[in-house]
Amino acid sequence: MIIQQLSVFLENKSGRLNEILDILGHADIRIIAATVADTSEYGILRLITSDTQTAYKLLKENKVSANLSEVIAISCDSLAGDFATKLKRFSEHGINIEYIYCFSVKSKAFLILRANDKDAAIKVAKNFNLTMISEKQLTDL
Repeated sequence: MIIQQLSVFLENKSGRLNEILDILGHADIRIIAATVADTSEYGILRLITSDTQTAYKLLKENKVSANLSEVIAISCDSLAGDFATKLKRFSEHGINIEYIYCFSVKSKAFLILRANDKDAAIKVAKNFNLTMISEKQLTDL
């Protein structure tokens, strides 16, 4: 199950992240999961939001460099070793995980991942009964 992720270019300057989050907050868009990958010159903010399409449009209207990409969300237990067990299924089938970030709600953990072959990753997830989460399910957490 594919979900939409918002990727936002961040200049490496004080307050830029807050500007982005304020735009979304004023539109009543919740941040469900976020991560920042950075270099000395810039960062990429990756977001799962309560309304990704609206968030994307708002950022574009505000001249913010952003794009949409497809990722997969998987639910797992917050138990030691469960992430490793789930991710091992992908590597066993030659699927490279390009990046991953996680968050937890109560006793459940959620992995947001981008794979080099999303269709093959979905097939592996289905074949091994990994619980994929939809955008609606994430929004309802």
